Amino acid sequence: MASQQQLDAIKGAKVLMVGAGGIGCELLKTLALSGFQDIHIIDMDTIEVSNLNRQFLFRQSHVGQSKAKVARDAVLKFRPHINITAHHDNIKSSDFDVDFFKKFDVVLNGLDNLDARRHVNRIRLAAGVPLVESGTTGFLGQVAVHVKDRTECYECYPKPAPKSYPVCTITSTPSKFVHCIVWAKDLLFAKLFGDKNQENDLNVRSSDGASSSEHTDDIFELRNDEDIDCYGRRIYDHVFGYNIELALSNDETWKNRTRPKPIYSSDVLSNNQQNGNLDKSCSSSDVALVSTMATLGLKNPQEVWNLAENSKVLLEALKLFFMKRQKEIGSLTFDKDDQLAVEFVTAAANIRAASFGIPLHSLFEAKGIAGNIVHAVATTNAVVAGLIVIEAIKLLNKDLENVRMTFCNEHPKRKMLLMPVEPFEPNKTCFVCSKTPLTLEVNAPHTKFRDFIEKVVRAKLGMNLPTVMKGHFLLYEDGNDLDEDERQKYEANLEKVLSKLPSPVIGGTSIVVEDLNQTLSCEINIKQREEFDEEKEPEGMVLIGWLQAPTDTENKASVQNGESTSGAGTDQVMPLEIAEDEEAEVNAVSKKRNFSEISNSSVSHPLTGNDKTSKNKEVILEDEGDDLIVLDHLNSEMAKKKRLV
Repeated sequence: MASQQQLDAIKGAKVLMVGAGGIGCELLKTLALSGFQDIHIIDMDTIEVSNLNRQFLFRQSHVGQSKAKVARDAVLKFRPHINITAHHDNIKSSDFDVDFFKKFDVVLNGLDNLDARRHVNRIRLAAGVPLVESGTTGFLGQVAVHVKDRTECYECYPKPAPKSYPVCTITSTPSKFVHCIVWAKDLLFAKLFGDKNQENDLNVRSSDGASSSEHTDDIFELRNDEDIDCYGRRIYDHVFGYNIELALSNDETWKNRTRPKPIYSSDVLSNNQQNGNLDKSCSSSDVALVSTMATLGLKNPQEVWNLAENSKVLLEALKLFFMKRQKEIGSLTFDKDDQLAVEFVTAAANIRAASFGIPLHSLFEAKGIAGNIVHAVATTNAVVAGLIVIEAIKLLNKDLENVRMTFCNEHPKRKMLLMPVEPFEPNKTCFVCSKTPLTLEVNAPHTKFRDFIEKVVRAKLGMNLPTVMKGHFLLYEDGNDLDEDERQKYEANLEKVLSKLPSPVIGGTSIVVEDLNQTLSCEINIKQREEFDEEKEPEGMVLIGWLQAPTDTENKASVQNGESTSGAGTDQVMPLEIAEDEEAEVNAVSKKRNFSEISNSSVSHPLTGNDKTSKNKEVILEDEGDDLIVLDHLNSEMAKKKRLV
């Protein structure tokens, strides 16, 4: 039972809660039932049907409404006398600045993305407010406490970058089902239904350049007066038949690989075979209800379709897009909550998998991979929410000696499901909380200022509205309050190489990069370097002191924000924002998870290296079942982190 001192601290506390999703709903409920009287919630999302199975404050009638506002109203029904303020807004809005954060005694995060987490971490550091961070992935969970100058901040150690695959693997030599999913989602779906002006590597099949025929240039266009069924079969035969045959013509590629099998529609379906009844599922004007499964009478999403069924689904989905959603074609992007899109991608990926001898997957499994989903478990969210409140109460009572980072296990280890770990002191090399200068190795006479802004300042340092200064000379500024002359001046600077800027940025100089919105400033020392490894350092710049997560050897280059590298062929990579590891693969298939790095030791952080079986792996969890990412071979500095006494 809580002491009177604890009860007084709870009742007098002003709490900022960021995120009203899977963890957020449970957290708000637990805060209210624990006696907290003054709570602010920030969430920019609206409620979707897929939220209803685990976010229990929401009902079917709430779909489309603000998560923050509906959550507030739901809790006020059973705690009507407390004060809950809902903000349906982006946490990165200028309204939520340092002065706003200073109003609160503690910040509690239930977010689902790295960018927002970094932003909250930086603002609350400037405001001097403690943060309780959290995340869940399936049955796994994590809660961490961050106190300025006392514990590590959220950015003291690296977070994993999205997984990337070389384009040649995706387009020519897939070996895993995830490769087929990327091909179906980012290439075929985008080619047929997305922006026609976007570059697409769908026709890159081999290194012999044989794919440049005019025959492929207009193959994906629906011809005048062409029957939609004929169009569907033509596309099918081209991507699963002709393209595979063309790839097979390069014998060198298949010397040490299993040769794929071309698949044509006539091999799978009879020429007069009809697909399902459109009227059966498409009488509704709601595009969300358009489904090939309903049309074809397929009822179980966890059943693995055979090749013929996948072929029918693919052709039927294509037909439904053109007949029921014609206005959207040309602007569609894949959405895991778009049933028809998921059906199309599942079928296309399975047909390609069949061609390359890769096991087929169910729609349920394919959706998890394509949508970066580890299916959420409501119980885990509830447990993590309870742990957040426990740590928040410790912080409010200034009981810093007893705050803990806690990991939730899927299975008991040493008879424990919850593994508490003492927090760790700040990383002295962290550019966010320790203000340690960074070093940039760059070829200043050959590197454009724009590349520095986009690839370093925005992508690596995570600044949204950066200002770049060299001494007292302002080189760049971003914001809505700039006049046209200033904007044109800074745009002109972006096109110059670093050494030709009005105040040259060359080796031996230093610049200061700031984001006033985040109240963050970082000094970067410039070091001239003439040459870079095009494969390992494709950006032509190396930022030293900024810790990046180790990448798989399959990652041939670094890609930020979905952009391709400038290299061709095998040097290009495609981003895939899902977690995949050879030893601990976690996806919708619910395969076994390797969690021994945490659960085998109840007294050590997973980065301390005390657990000999852990191989120095770090586990980082995201809310909403986004990611479980396991990092191998973390550097020695990360393994030397000291526990607070």
